[in-house]
Amino acid sequence: MKINVVGTSGVGKSTLAKRLAALLSVPYIEMDTLYWRSGWQGVSDEALFVGLTQATACPDWVLDGNYNRSRPVKWREVDLVVWVDYSFWRTFRQAVTRAAVRAWRQQELWPGTGNRESFRRSFFSRDSIILWTLKTWRLNRQRYLQDMADPAWAHIRFVRLRNQRETEAFIAQLSAGIPPCSRTK
Repeated sequence: MKINVVGTSGVGKSTLAKRLAALLSVPYIEMDTLYWRSGWQGVSDEALFVGLTQATACPDWVLDGNYNRSRPVKWREVDLVVWVDYSFWRTFRQAVTRAAVRAWRQQELWPGTGNRESFRRSFFSRDSIILWTLKTWRLNRQRYLQDMADPAWAHIRFVRLRNQRETEAFIAQLSAGIPPCSRTK
């Protein structure tokens, strides 16, 4: 099964994607790892698409990330898009908490890049992940609702998870070998 986990920054995409990959015993692919280089420099779209094509060449995988411009590549053969669509306040709280913990611990975000969150970058910068969450939460919701109705993506099953209870039920369903049903509302 080929799965793309999407949602606003801070909502818990990576956590869920890692759980799904472990549950299904398939590779976990993080789009941020494909995109980011040292000094917070991103690769070109061409390089991102080549890396994405190579990473998704195996028969099954769980892909973590939005990068909407990459949809023609990543959704070409995807079976399931899992949209983690938690409330604004929960997403915002998780984004702030995650940014603070990462800044405090000074953990490297993607191996080999040296990129680390700092309090200044996270809370007082135009490049703030908190600001990004504020700016994209509503836009992502509109975009994914449109994608679910778009005939171009009719080959994809979409599952929209709006809270932790739905997420746990979805994981239990996959654990039991029950194919996920599409949820559009």
